[in-house]
Amino acid sequence: MKTREQLRGCRRWVIKIGSALATRDGQGLRVESIGAWVAQAADLWRAGREVVLVTSGSVAEGVARLGWKQRPHALHELQAAAAVGQMGLVQAYESGFQRHGIHTAQVLLTHEDLAHRQRYLNACSTLRTLLKLRVVPVINENDTVATEEIKLGDNDTLAALVANLIEADVLVILTDTAGLHDKDPRRHPDARLIPEARAGDPALEAMAGDGGQWGRGGMRTKVRAARLAARSGTATVIACGQENDILKRLAAGEAIGTLLKPAEARLAARKQWLGSGLKVQGTLRLDAGAVRVLREQGRSLLAVGVKDVEGEFARGALVACLDMEGREIARGLTNYSAAEARAIKGLASDKIESVLGYAFEPELIHRDNLVLT
Repeated sequence: MKTREQLRGCRRWVIKIGSALATRDGQGLRVESIGAWVAQAADLWRAGREVVLVTSGSVAEGVARLGWKQRPHALHELQAAAAVGQMGLVQAYESGFQRHGIHTAQVLLTHEDLAHRQRYLNACSTLRTLLKLRVVPVINENDTVATEEIKLGDNDTLAALVANLIEADVLVILTDTAGLHDKDPRRHPDARLIPEARAGDPALEAMAGDGGQWGRGGMRTKVRAARLAARSGTATVIACGQENDILKRLAAGEAIGTLLKPAEARLAARKQWLGSGLKVQGTLRLDAGAVRVLREQGRSLLAVGVKDVEGEFARGALVACLDMEGREIARGLTNYSAAEARAIKGLASDKIESVLGYAFEPELIHRDNLVLT
């Protein structure tokens, strides 16, 4: 489990900024506050850390731009407000990071994007590439096209799923309170801040309250988000975004807010997550060289090491990797379907495009999506 001191060494950060912070109680964006968080995120970036921002505020900004007095309830009006407000929201972050010479990328996601295995891999590949290019992704739920059936419902959940997606070291949820308390501090002046706890502890949810008009989540969804993030071994910090230099102080290991620690180390948590609710849909038989590379070097599985493909599966399916004697050595999410894998088995990565006419990834299974068994 991560400690405050270990946060200093965390390389990959997901930072979530909620509506209560990003907007003036629904009356447009707090552009100066956004600029301050951007400046701190830029400091983390310059220190060699990878930064992903998950931000709320498009609906509230759209409501302000349209001159409405309160957040609407009709889905089509919420989607219209989000479409209008997203322009201002992304502009605030883009111009802020530009002042620091940092490129940003807008990424809009829905629950369906992260539940569907092929879309999951697409999103994973895109975010991984952006981070490799030293670009800061700015992520929001795609409220403009989301429906009641696929809507994530709050950006705390979205941020946790993004942490799973990129295997973040830490998820920082900035809110308008000091952290998680043993009871609602708005109603109980004697409420005590909980400095550290284990993510997923059932007692935590009982302590959490609900959100306000502009924030859909509240503390309860933040506690649940920490539990989700822990599936990939990610620690979560819930802290007040109004504190001066909050991100820099957290990165320095200062004890601010509430640290919710994962019960499992990253590899164990990742293995558990890959195995939960996912059935093996096919098998890949590997030559001795590929088996050795996976076991001893922890590298990705390339098509050149595959001797045979069994079963029918789509891109993003969970497949088992067997040695030539039929012993399972690993399992992971495949970047190619069974038909594609059969066409490229035994080939070097630079030959994939010439055979298929396209290339999703150079790896058949990326090491981030593969665990030894």
